[in-house]
Amino acid sequence: MAKLAILIDPDKPALPLAQRVEKLRSLGLTPDFVFLGGSTGALTSTAIFDEAAALHLPVWLFPGNVTQLSPRADALLLPIVISGRNAEMLIGRHVAAAQQIQALHIPVYPMGYILVDGGTTSSVQQVSQTRPIPREDIETIVNTALAGEQLGQQYTYLEAGSGAKIPIPAELIAAVRKTVHTQLIVGGGIRTKTLVEQAWQAGADIVVIGNALE
Repeated sequence: MAKLAILIDPDKPALPLAQRVEKLRSLGLTPDFVFLGGSTGALTSTAIFDEAAALHLPVWLFPGNVTQLSPRADALLLPIVISGRNAEMLIGRHVAAAQQIQALHIPVYPMGYILVDGGTTSSVQQVSQTRPIPREDIETIVNTALAGEQLGQQYTYLEAGSGAKIPIPAELIAAVRKTVHTQLIVGGGIRTKTLVEQAWQAGADIVVIGNALE
């Protein structure tokens, strides 16, 4: 079943969660998750967990660093930047965070994170020191997703980057969906209900909206 996630970046001023949910509902969209995390900021407030609980929304961590961990979360998506070749993003940071993650005592889902060119330089690109894969290079993106699945990753995230000018194309989503059996997440540059629905129709299991709600 197609689902919708609201991405909250702890490093950015944000509308209250209830307002974000109301905006989506006014468009005929109902969120299923809150994804909490970003590229640089620290999780200095736990208010989001109270807000989400009041709205009966689970909070899944989507951390960019170990300062974005919390045992109050319902689950953790553990991102592995498989589109790049920076060893820190492939295993280095995960080794450093392993004990802290284990101490959370929440479900952990390994996720192959594939950065796709969204027409602008994203914060993920800057922090990870990796280049996005050109969106026209469908074969490389599909093979990267397939390799991630073969390595045991349970989720695949096609990410155009925060503030992307161009979202992930429907034909790319469909090509990845046809090849892998992981849960497929799509985000970046999705600003309208139509784009959400197009991503679902192409095969996305979860569509992520972040900046558009600001």
